[in-house]
Amino acid sequence: MKILIIEDEESLAKLIKKSLESEGYAVDYLTDGESGQNRILLHHQDYDLIILDLMLPKKSGKEICHNMREMEISTPVLVLTAKCDSVSKVSLLDIGADDYMSKPFELTELFARIRALTRRPKVSLPTELKVSDLVLSPSAKKVFRNKKDLNLTLKEFRLLEYFMRRPNQVIERVDLIDNIWDFDQNSFSNSVDVYINRLRNKVDKGRKNKLIQTIRGVGYKLKV
Repeated sequence: MKILIIEDEESLAKLIKKSLESEGYAVDYLTDGESGQNRILLHHQDYDLIILDLMLPKKSGKEICHNMREMEISTPVLVLTAKCDSVSKVSLLDIGADDYMSKPFELTELFARIRALTRRPKVSLPTELKVSDLVLSPSAKKVFRNKKDLNLTLKEFRLLEYFMRRPNQVIERVDLIDNIWDFDQNSFSNSVDVYINRLRNKVDKGRKNKLIQTIRGVGYKLKV
């Protein structure tokens, strides 16, 4: 799950980013409306949710949200507003926002709002993923192989979940970087390889049926 934050108060943006990353999300943030809108126009398909402040320099959150919907970009938008903003919930919904929160807010409520918004996929997603004897529960953040609990880090869990939602598909390294890591991740770094190796050690080591395969020169595949 990848989230874009557009918030001009950088300390708040960094706090939200750090908190969400501790929950296993990949997060980018920008601090002005113009660069925020440009990122959305060029890379909206990379994000599952946008957290958008209303009062931004260069271009307001209201303009950004309106322009997104005019261009038929359907990514969910959670708007952040200051209590003094003269804006109603109705007007926010009218410009295409999916939900809103007034500042200041509790992070626990923010997490709950995000879970609610990202629980609305265009197609129904299974509550439990199964590939061979590998079972993953997205809500409980648990993984079992042959009924044995695999102790994965949050990044390893997100990586495996991405594979298990695409069984038998060849996935390029750049796709993993775009969806599991943040925007600043160097596509030539070895982070992907390091995490794939760690995941292999936990999922496949000592087992006859190897699930995670390397497709040389292309990427990786979870073999069914």
